[in-house]
Amino acid sequence: MKLRSLLGMGELRLEVVAGEDELDRPIRWVVTTDLLDPGRYLRGHELVLTGLVWRTGPDDSETFVRALAGAGVSGLAAWDLTLGTIPDDLVEACRRHRLPLLKVPEDVAFATVTEEVVRHLSGARAADLTAVLDRHRRLVEGTGLGAVLDLVGHCHVLAPTGRVVAGPPPPDPAALAREFLTASRLPRHVPALGMSIFPVGPDDTPRAADWFLALEGDFADWPPERHTLTGELAAIVALERARLRAEDRSSQDVVTAAFAGDAAEGLAFPVVIVAASAQGALRPGELRTVLSEVVPAADPVVGMLDDEAVALVPFAGQDVAAAVQDALGLLSPGLPDGRIAVGVSDTAMAADLRGAIEEARYARRLAATRTDPVRVVRHDELATHVLLLASVPDDVRQMFKVRLLDPLHAYDQAHGADLVRTLETFLHNSGSWTRCAEQLHLHVNSVRYRIQRIQDLTGRDLSRLEDRVDFFLALLV
Repeated sequence: MKLRSLLGMGELRLEVVAGEDELDRPIRWVVTTDLLDPGRYLRGHELVLTGLVWRTGPDDSETFVRALAGAGVSGLAAWDLTLGTIPDDLVEACRRHRLPLLKVPEDVAFATVTEEVVRHLSGARAADLTAVLDRHRRLVEGTGLGAVLDLVGHCHVLAPTGRVVAGPPPPDPAALAREFLTASRLPRHVPALGMSIFPVGPDDTPRAADWFLALEGDFADWPPERHTLTGELAAIVALERARLRAEDRSSQDVVTAAFAGDAAEGLAFPVVIVAASAQGALRPGELRTVLSEVVPAADPVVGMLDDEAVALVPFAGQDVAAAVQDALGLLSPGLPDGRIAVGVSDTAMAADLRGAIEEARYARRLAATRTDPVRVVRHDELATHVLLLASVPDDVRQMFKVRLLDPLHAYDQAHGADLVRTLETFLHNSGSWTRCAEQLHLHVNSVRYRIQRIQDLTGRDLSRLEDRVDFFLALLV
């Protein structure tokens, strides 16, 4: 079926807005989306339907259309109920990328367009595609993934921890999860359980941050039609997962508000804060997904603070650190060539949230210094001076650091004197001139000269314990 055929469907009354000379493109499938960048969930030759919910300004049209064109979409059909028209910036973006754009009349539902397109697709796949469409429509209408899982027989959607996302619990979900995380290639047949497993996300998605499908039977024995339907099902599950992520904006708002010292509404107190960072191929969104999966809470509040994922976990007597350690241990085969560091705070009430977040982040930094692939540090492993720093506001800590160390940084930049490194080494060696000189490969007199220069620039006396403590804390900030 070609795009041009849509214009002959009188009941749809579609109008060409752009791309009149590109109407001979074939249509393989129909997708409804309101994601700003849905490219990774498209496979080419789709007719995309959108209500422009993703559009917050003119620049968004270029981002959206570029993603569609890059994915090889055949055409776009749109209407904005809010504006009552199709924005000019969307029309221009479609023309730039040579993407045909059709206007859907206000009184024609996207479900009607989808049904009509499916009805006219090849007869050999009509029954299967109608089934896909019916379940896809129910998914879009908000009935969830349960409406689509009977599409290819017994089917289950699972997280890499073995948590059942949708569908009935399969036999031994933990064993299926282990197979998913450790398989050299996917899809994979698991003979012991009589099931085949398929990833939901694209090939570059780390398995620890992905979902997977588990279906009855050996995929090697399936006919081509069932392979096609399984691929369509995986795409629908991926779209639903992306939709759920896009809707979960409140979690980020809560984390941001808590870190700013504002009231965090909707939380059950006390809570435990968990902060995580990754070294390797985990992207920020994937790190957030992994942390959401491993904390012991049904619906955790998880957001990003710079490059750290932070979770606010309601405390009900559980050992949060041990639960996170165990879950990450299970996921470690699916963590891409990198390490993950986690810090866990003490319990906190609403008034203590900011300090608890800082405590968890300091614990995470301590964890990052260790060599194990998965490292979890509890709050009680922190030294007392770190706890003190965690309770001090950011602006006060920064002011303290600037006043004490800026003269040294400025002198180092101007003269290449390496005073800051000398100070760190001197304090690390408890003020021993000899050990400091040995580590810096300097003569003792050179170390004495540098320490004297530090004292002259800062007005401090490094023979006094109080001044040594101040420098030590400033270097930690």
